[in-house]
Amino acid sequence: MADGEDKDSKTEAPSEKKIRDAAEKGNTPFAREIPVFASSVAIYLFMVFFLPGGIARIAETLRDLFEQPEAWDLETSGDIIALFRHLVWEAGALLMPALIMMMTFGLAASILQNLPSPVLERVRPQLSRLSPVKGFGRMFGKQGLVEFGKSFIKVGVVSIVVFFVLWDDYFAALNAMFADPSAIFAILAEEAHTILVIILFATAAIAALDFAWTRHHWYSELRMTKQEVKEEHKQAQGDPIVKSRLRSIQRDRARKRMIAAVPRATLVIANPTHFAVALRYVREEQEAPIVVAKGQDLVALKIRELAEQNGIPVFEDPPLARSMFAQVSVDSVIPPVFYKAVAELIHRVYQASPK
Repeated sequence: MADGEDKDSKTEAPSEKKIRDAAEKGNTPFAREIPVFASSVAIYLFMVFFLPGGIARIAETLRDLFEQPEAWDLETSGDIIALFRHLVWEAGALLMPALIMMMTFGLAASILQNLPSPVLERVRPQLSRLSPVKGFGRMFGKQGLVEFGKSFIKVGVVSIVVFFVLWDDYFAALNAMFADPSAIFAILAEEAHTILVIILFATAAIAALDFAWTRHHWYSELRMTKQEVKEEHKQAQGDPIVKSRLRSIQRDRARKRMIAAVPRATLVIANPTHFAVALRYVREEQEAPIVVAKGQDLVALKIRELAEQNGIPVFEDPPLARSMFAQVSVDSVIPPVFYKAVAELIHRVYQASPK
């Protein structure tokens, strides 16, 4: 019941991240019937382009064997092995192109669906794979029933096709038993060609349905609930509470560094209680004054307190303090607009300092 409710609640399309994570774990749509169809195409091409010549060679070998048996010495076991090796070689030469083409077409059909990539998740031991309950669910679940249906249709189609083809050519097959050996192979090839063409169309239809169903089922399994979408968005954007906490920590650290720099200031410009800006100017270090600390309310009072403790002059100039607080950031050089006003204050500091 819980699984059904969970599937009903998956109303949202899967995100790119979930699709990417599924692919990294090896969970990709794979239609098994497409490699089967590709192998059927390989067999058909083999029958059209390779089989006629191969049958002619086999027929010639058998004709020589039956018409001229005296040409083959079968007096010793070595002679029998040599004959057997010759027949196996001829059969192998006939079937090898079919095997190569089936493997090539099958691998190409698999690779074109999903590019191969190493996935350790598939080989990692999982207890769920050993569970009889899970196995029973896979066998008799929706996916298992679909696989059973595809297999049943394939077996049914092949059986019906073979039955009707052989039924129509029943007497022709009986007559072929008394015909020339080369004619037997020609008749068998013709019957196999008819059967294979029909099977080819059937597997093509099944492969197309399997391709559509596989992707639909895979996409449905990856659908997300609204809660999962929210959680993923939260992870992608960052938890607002955590981000707020990090910003608070960063502000605290920046404030501590700023307060620690106040004793190095040359002067402090303040609005009596609301703003305070600490400036440092040493002729040998920089061309213009730098704001080493600034603050409002409690921070401004702390800056003034540290300045007084370290003997740093504090000048009360509310307009200048407010303007500099708003326009100049910490560790920045003051803009030219403040040069004249600050220069007068620095001049006063130098005049008041002992020679």
